[in-house]
Amino acid sequence: MNYCNIKKTDIADGPGVRVSLFVSGCTHHCPGCFQPETWNFDYGQPFTADTERGLSEALAPDYIAGLTLLGGEPFEPDNQRALLPFLKEVRATLPGKTIWAYSGYELEELAGWAAGTGRARCEATDEMLSLIDVLVDGEFKQERKNISLLFRGSENQRLIDVKKTLEQSSVILWSA
Repeated sequence: MNYCNIKKTDIADGPGVRVSLFVSGCTHHCPGCFQPETWNFDYGQPFTADTERGLSEALAPDYIAGLTLLGGEPFEPDNQRALLPFLKEVRATLPGKTIWAYSGYELEELAGWAAGTGRARCEATDEMLSLIDVLVDGEFKQERKNISLLFRGSENQRLIDVKKTLEQSSVILWSA
């Protein structure tokens, strides 16, 4: 997996000060995407053990609320497989940090609840979802763009409390 950017003090992609990892590779190709260069899976730099150590160090201070995964698409199967061991490590060593993820896929598709579950679901998906606190789901829709929305770009996207949703097998929206 490659990544295109790491923001060590991001305040736009979740509550509080966060560390944000922008992965490379996305097959959605949403019109109006704010980072079309991340569609290319080879864009950026390799996600290595050194990258993981640097992210863990950036996450350690008390003033950092958590980690946010964006892209590109964190839920492309190859990206899930690369991210899963890192997310497990973050949960084990920094249990007080929240993990947010942005995805163009809808939760029902990722969780296997939708008929005709799509191309993103793989052997890593269920465990990856179990490690995420909030999922911002759905493709960016240019015609539904709304710059006044909290932590999302278009009105079709949802802020989902993943833990509660998985417990109840029904989508529960996150509230600040």
